Amino acid sequence: MNDGLFDLSGQVAIVTGTSRGLGQYMARALAKAGADLVLTSRNRDRLLPFEKEIRALGRRAVSLELDVRELESISRMVASAEAAFGRLDILVNNAGCNVRKPALDVTWDDWNLILDTNLRGTFFVSQAVARGMITRRYGRIINIGSVTSVAGYADLGPYGASRGGVRQLTMSLADDWGKHGVTVNCLAPGWFRTEQNKALYENNEWVEYLCDRIPVKRPGQPEDLDAAIVFLAAESSRYVTGQTLLVDGGISTGATRALSQSADARKPK
Repeated sequence: MNDGLFDLSGQVAIVTGTSRGLGQYMARALAKAGADLVLTSRNRDRLLPFEKEIRALGRRAVSLELDVRELESISRMVASAEAAFGRLDILVNNAGCNVRKPALDVTWDDWNLILDTNLRGTFFVSQAVARGMITRRYGRIINIGSVTSVAGYADLGPYGASRGGVRQLTMSLADDWGKHGVTVNCLAPGWFRTEQNKALYENNEWVEYLCDRIPVKRPGQPEDLDAAIVFLAAESSRYVTGQTLLVDGGISTGATRALSQSADARKPK
């Protein structure tokens, strides 16, 4: 196989929301594949240790402040990123948030926070970055969705709506921008432990229940996303656009715990 299909040397990637969690793991995977990085967070100082780590890999890196809920912040970030590197080849829309509540307890402000961050933010960051990509007739946009992009879960109404919207948005933007050499895809992780949901993983009974529903019988590890993010960012995915790639251990198949067979059921007929 041609290694160049997965080589990102000389390319520049923005990964939003890289102060912690899966955003850092995905950014690290892109850097190891050769990409230089633009790191973003609402608090730039929180990015500096990670920026140092990326530079230690031999890559260029710049840390920029970004609040995806503010259009002026998006415009400033993109202008600064283009000034620093001259162009932007890859965008990973990772910045997101969640408020886990029963549907009857969700407030107006909860809804706005989640949708403004996860869906509206994804659109307007994509729009701002795509302008330059379209001019250069090349770009890879990767929107981070979730298994909730394709399945519903209790206590995740606004979050599921936002992630389902990201999936639909991905298909629309792919149709808009494909003719300009820009692909747009959605990477949808399943159940991974993050800062947002770590409390769930402290409940052993819940973890056992979760693993019973996952065909590979374990939650995701951050490194499980490495190959997928590089694939969607690289030349390897040049004919893939508008798609949602689920990296979920198979939970989206709808698997459930198998009931034990009775002794009579196991007897040969």
